[in-house]
Amino acid sequence: MKKLMLMAALCLMGMAAQAQQNLSWGQGPQVASPDVHADNSVTFNLIAPEAQKVQITGDMLPTKKVEFAGNTYDTPGVVDLVKNDKGVWSYTTEPLKPELYTYNMIVDGVKIIADLYKVNKVAHGTVSKVWYESPTAGLTRRLTVYTPAGYETSGKQYPVLYLLHGIGGDENAWSELGRAAQILDNLIAQGKAEPMLVVMTNGNISQEACPGETSEGFKVPTMMLPKTMEGSFETAFPDVVKFIEKTYRVKKDKAHRAIAGLSMGGFHSLFISINNPDLFGYVGLFSAAVDQQQPNGGFPNIYADRNAKIDQLFAKKPNLFWIGIGKTDFLIKNNNDLRAYLDSKHHKYTYLETEGGHIWRNWRIYLSEFTPLLFK
Repeated sequence: MKKLMLMAALCLMGMAAQAQQNLSWGQGPQVASPDVHADNSVTFNLIAPEAQKVQITGDMLPTKKVEFAGNTYDTPGVVDLVKNDKGVWSYTTEPLKPELYTYNMIVDGVKIIADLYKVNKVAHGTVSKVWYESPTAGLTRRLTVYTPAGYETSGKQYPVLYLLHGIGGDENAWSELGRAAQILDNLIAQGKAEPMLVVMTNGNISQEACPGETSEGFKVPTMMLPKTMEGSFETAFPDVVKFIEKTYRVKKDKAHRAIAGLSMGGFHSLFISINNPDLFGYVGLFSAAVDQQQPNGGFPNIYADRNAKIDQLFAKKPNLFWIGIGKTDFLIKNNNDLRAYLDSKHHKYTYLETEGGHIWRNWRIYLSEFTPLLFK
């Protein structure tokens, strides 16, 4: 469940992670959600133009009575959102008292998750929220770290996948929306993926952690953050690797390090890998925001000579360079341009093109396809 907190200043935490699926730079309408009004009522918005029905359930709604086994229970209410002509679904509550509220969106009644994304009866890994020092960023920052089942007692060293989110997300995105822990648990249990650590960073280098869980208190989630794609995150990324390799039992060589990310995270993965050609043996670009860097960034050297740096990376013979994107993704031309360059230089890569666009459904598929190819 997402959370909404109404305090004296009406500060919020909630759907920031979902924004990266529903919103994109300059692509269709831009909406805020949740949006708190002066009278303490709250409007929830969701961009889903192809959906037939969208509902919200949560403890800010009037409860409803349910009869079961001769007893009557109160359950959270469910209300329908209304779609406008731009494909934005909306619902506004009554004025709410200051409180911590939880809520979920229901799209076309879908609650069943694909088997790979379910919590199955297999050995489960551990998901931890871990703080680390980033001297380069000048902040204490937070990571989400998945350790595979048996890590605590095995004494073994493990390979690491660094998994990056898209714009509007944070270190919770892949675990909460991407089902990363469930995908890894199930693939490892099936013998399809090597046991590995998955390190899920916060790619917003100006943040300590996700909104509402930092020393800054509860802040309204926003996509318009500074220093997202101007080189600061790429420059500070070695701080993450150093922390992980100092703190966890992991293998500390290129053959046992992978990096991948969606959208903005794919952009970061590309430039981190080509600026550090000896660091990662495996690179995954999921709907990567190729060529979307901010103009006049603070670290122009990060993005300079991109193609020459790509050549240097492939001269080092990476084990895998993987690209996945949807046929209707607004970034497909950028990705095709990148592929055209790779083809012109005969650089070997793996490509997966799926139906649909810039959506979590595709990114979960890409993680499911990419992970079994690692560390073989």
